[in-house]
Amino acid sequence: DLSGSITTPDVKLNLGGEFLKESTATTFLRQRGYGWLLEVEDDDPEDNKPLLEELDIDLKDIYYKIRCVLMPMPSLGFNRQVVRDNPDFWGPLAVVLFFSMISLYGQFKVVSWIITIWIFGSLTIFLLARVLGGEVAYGQVLGVIGYSLLPLIVIAPVLLVVGSFEVVSTLIKLFGVFWAAYSAASLLVGEEFKTKKPLLIYPIFLLYIYFLSLYTGV
Repeated sequence: DLSGSITTPDVKLNLGGEFLKESTATTFLRQRGYGWLLEVEDDDPEDNKPLLEELDIDLKDIYYKIRCVLMPMPSLGFNRQVVRDNPDFWGPLAVVLFFSMISLYGQFKVVSWIITIWIFGSLTIFLLARVLGGEVAYGQVLGVIGYSLLPLIVIAPVLLVVGSFEVVSTLIKLFGVFWAAYSAASLLVGEEFKTKKPLLIYPIFLLYIYFLSLYTGV
């Protein structure tokens, strides 16, 4: 009769002068050529980026562009061309969504309609600008039109206060539309249009009138 016990031998792996104990299963896999199953990849620094950086969201840049749109006077010293020359997507989208939220009035379908008007209205302005000889990209138009909704957002709480005064309410609405249209037109309508400027300013003005009508329910 044979009796006794078998002890598991300690197998050591020399890695750079350090000895590490390996289990029998690990040794078996390495001997059979399956050691690659045990390899652990080092963390890639690119995978540890903050979420805002991953999504290409620059909050400082968005804040600066908001100030450029709300204060379009050249005397204030803002480099307003950055809104057109360095377009982004998340800032205008946030503005459009916020405008949609305050335009709800219990009708959720208004949100999708405002976003649709933003996308296709910007496309119309872009095509018209290119036909008139302007050098502008669709992304630039999309960003400028989106950011320039900010004046309509600013006058929204004022309209809630003076809504019962028809004359004052109408004047505030006109002021908001002119403010928004001027902010957008001053960025999109350049010197290359020369005598054709009214052909582009007018549809921009109409676009913001339509945006305001979606908010007020006119």
